[in-house]
Amino acid sequence: MPPKATDGPDKPNNLAKKGVLNPTALEPEKLQEASTRPKRLVDFLGQEELKNQLSIFIEAAKNRGESLDHVLIHGHPGLGKTTLAQILSNELGVAFKATSGPVIERPGDLAAILTNLSPKEVLFIDEIHRLSPTIEEYLYPAMEDFKLDLMLGQGPGARTVRLDLTPFTLVGATTRAGLLTPPLRDRFGIQMRLDYYKPEELALIVNRAARIMGANTTPDGVDEISRRSRGTPRLAGRLLRRVRDYAEVRSEGVIDQKTASEALTMLDIDPSGLDALDRRILETICLKFSGGPVGLDTMATAVGEEAETIFEVYEPYLIQEGFIHRSPRGRLVTAKAYQHLGLSVPGRGPTLF
Repeated sequence: MPPKATDGPDKPNNLAKKGVLNPTALEPEKLQEASTRPKRLVDFLGQEELKNQLSIFIEAAKNRGESLDHVLIHGHPGLGKTTLAQILSNELGVAFKATSGPVIERPGDLAAILTNLSPKEVLFIDEIHRLSPTIEEYLYPAMEDFKLDLMLGQGPGARTVRLDLTPFTLVGATTRAGLLTPPLRDRFGIQMRLDYYKPEELALIVNRAARIMGANTTPDGVDEISRRSRGTPRLAGRLLRRVRDYAEVRSEGVIDQKTASEALTMLDIDPSGLDALDRRILETICLKFSGGPVGLDTMATAVGEEAETIFEVYEPYLIQEGFIHRSPRGRLVTAKAYQHLGLSVPGRGPTLF
């Protein structure tokens, strides 16, 4: 006789007794495939100060019937810049169009995009710091006056044509705000910086994603994933999916602290959120360069990774967590790095600033 729906170890009744937050292991498959990316500002968890500011600006623009002022969002990869741009269009009730800086190579490319925008539409340009100087010059009057000046023809017969554009909102995203030219940066009326998320904020994000995916989690399992996610929602979502896979195969589908810890250890992510390359960077500076200082290019060659990847993806977290110190002469490790790697801390010197 087949067991009843509540007899198995992974059925809802038993999961509830184990403290599972979302005891719905056998939801329809379409729930598991649903997107975890928030669509509205109220669902965007964390960054509370930024959200409060944006809600005011959005409401004011809607009350006046105007397009929202141009928005610049900068921060490290994976913090939600693209998601926030899409939320802006949803909150404003307007269309959304996305492109990236390297894709716009010629003025004609920019003209094709701008002349096809609908009224008040949100135009999202990712990696906006990679726009060429020529494209930037064409973008200035478009942002300020909603005009586009195009040069037709060549030589003595060339002439300038000014096109009227419909009002729109440009949302630029960048991980390198310092590379933006001052004229371009100053034309953004709203400038927002996304910071790394706190573990408790990431726990809320992981909980929400788990509910949408139909994953069964316990509070300590969610906390374990959040602590090892480097303050980054994108990474938290990726780790949640891999831990869910592990839990379904090895742990009756329940993501508790033990299961999450085992899964993340299998993925080579330690309790501080450092992965194999993070530790290799620290070990390289500690052992090969006596704690530093060492230049970025030299370090990148030693660990076998692109310098830009280390600079943008790995180094910011290592600096924020106090493992690395950036000095004018190069990178130095701190005493915390030696302790984390289980190495003896050398005597007082440049590594112990």
